[in-house]
Amino acid sequence: METHIITITYHDCAAWYGLSETDVREFVDLGLLQPAPDVPNALQEEPLHVARLARLHHDLGLNKDSLGVILAMRQRLEQMQQELHQQRARVHQLEVFLRGSGPLLDVNFR
Repeated sequence: METHIITITYHDCAAWYGLSETDVREFVDLGLLQPAPDVPNALQEEPLHVARLARLHHDLGLNKDSLGVILAMRQRLEQMQQELHQQRARVHQLEVFLRGSGPLLDVNFR
């Protein structure tokens, strides 16, 4: 999956995602959003991540302190899903190999 990173000012981010500038600054302070290295008062972030963070905070009413835990759990779940996909592909290749109908291929998805 391709990742798109944008640079957006705190003000524009707040307006676009329905946050306050204070929320955006607190998310940066908590390490939930990454500041742009060369642009003051701006983020350098994946738009889907910002949207997800705003949705968790506003729509689900989660407080800022719990957002880091939720996002870490989500990242771990995605990692586990990727590992499961890789293991299933390896099992399938092993089954094909044991039946003698094809070569064993390298399936490193990382």
